[in-house]
Amino acid sequence: MLPDAGSNPRHGPLLIHLTSEKFHKCPQGHRVRFTMPNRRIPTSDTTEPLTAELEPMNPSEDMVAKDTEGKTELKKELGLLEGVAIILGIIIGSGIFISPKGVLQETGSVGMSLIVWILCGLLSMIGALCYAELGTSIPKSGGDYAYINTAFGSLPSFLFLWDANLIFVPTTNAIMGLTFAKYVIQPFFPSCDMPDSSVRLIAALAISFLTFINCWNVRVTTKLQDAFMVTKIGALLLVIVAGMVHLFMGNTQNFHNSFEGTSTEPGQIAVSFYSGIFSYAGWNYLNFMTEELRNPFVNLPRAIYISLPLVTMVYVLANVAYLAVLTPSAMLASDAIAVTFANRLMSYGSWIMPILVALSALGGLSVHIMTSSRLCFVGARQGQFPDCLALINCKCNTPATSLVFLGLLSLVYLCTTNIYSLIEYASFVESMFILCSVAGLLYLRWKQPNMKRPIKVNIIIPIIFLMICGFLVFLPLYVRPLEVGMGILITASGIPAYYLFIYWENKPQIIKRALASLTIGTQQLFFSVKGD
Repeated sequence: MLPDAGSNPRHGPLLIHLTSEKFHKCPQGHRVRFTMPNRRIPTSDTTEPLTAELEPMNPSEDMVAKDTEGKTELKKELGLLEGVAIILGIIIGSGIFISPKGVLQETGSVGMSLIVWILCGLLSMIGALCYAELGTSIPKSGGDYAYINTAFGSLPSFLFLWDANLIFVPTTNAIMGLTFAKYVIQPFFPSCDMPDSSVRLIAALAISFLTFINCWNVRVTTKLQDAFMVTKIGALLLVIVAGMVHLFMGNTQNFHNSFEGTSTEPGQIAVSFYSGIFSYAGWNYLNFMTEELRNPFVNLPRAIYISLPLVTMVYVLANVAYLAVLTPSAMLASDAIAVTFANRLMSYGSWIMPILVALSALGGLSVHIMTSSRLCFVGARQGQFPDCLALINCKCNTPATSLVFLGLLSLVYLCTTNIYSLIEYASFVESMFILCSVAGLLYLRWKQPNMKRPIKVNIIIPIIFLMICGFLVFLPLYVRPLEVGMGILITASGIPAYYLFIYWENKPQIIKRALASLTIGTQQLFFSVKGD
């Protein structure tokens, strides 16, 4: 146990014992030095304690985030500007440079593809309004996990956490990593296919490097995001300005008969939304970091209101610019649309485009790694993932164990380089749980009408969003049975996992000792303690 109030660490080192059943807090003004026991943890019912030494800390060392009680917790370092940068940073990433091909391929026409892009932006704005109410009514980190847990309880929220960490978070990281890799090496293979092994290797290096940066320092990550934002905006402005100039010079032939060939299959139209929604993905990710946002009741909705209209306008203009220069067949034949666009229009200056797009994808990957790790962290803190994922590094104040765990899972998804299959695979499952979150909003309106709601949207808005999401989730069942079936199968596999690891409390001692050993070893490896 921790020493009592009369103990004075300046008279000598104080030793505490952290058992496998409980974590302890770092007293204010001290840091923890863990020491391993001289022998291995025995296999008896008694768990060998982990010894830790408390020593005075120099006030200039910002080792842990502390409040007046000396708690170890995540810092409130993010203001409105950082919130807007996070949303823009994660939305404007790789999607706008790869998804236009997927949307056009499924819709079958130029006109319908532009309508899908506008509707995806409108859907994101409606969803953002719903999430503004959810985020201010339930001001907890974890986003959808916290909302589903509050509305529907432990099992549905666990299934969201299960799918998030096994499907759409690592899959999105893999997509962004692969996009970065393809744009980096595309100039070296202008007339032949890129080797898959090289693409995978570069993507793996990018994911590993950014995971390390996020483990090291949140402020460094946000500063890097500010720098990446310049490249994102630069690449998109270059595409938009060049394309609009080309269009206003009279090159409008690609927009003649713009609805010719439009798909009449509702399932295919629904699938086309998946690529568009992937490009807008991230409008709800700031909700994962509510506990680190200063004045969240004000800054969360403001960040959403500023970001979404801007992104929608930019995306529609970028697609018009692409289509002003490239024919639909040229877009469908290209694996790097922005590079093909630059080669057609900019001649000698085309070399800059792959660099800007690669940096844009890298920036989106960085902020996605940062925000999604908080989802894993909060789920573990609630007891629905192992305790070792609920640790905060004492030196860097970051959820390092969650970051490393998701980084490793992201590397697994690099087994394929087919970006569009990954997009459909991830978007279906994510849309399913967004549907569940907004259904939770309506359920709480009915079940808890007196809940404090700093922002309360008109009831028609979540109903419309629910109907559109239902269309997107259920219609692709027969168009993409493999991707949808795998998503449902992995979701269903979370049910026995829940009853085995969460619901079943009286586990055998051997399992408890194994989990305790894992937690203690993780504490030592990552120099971490449980946050408050």
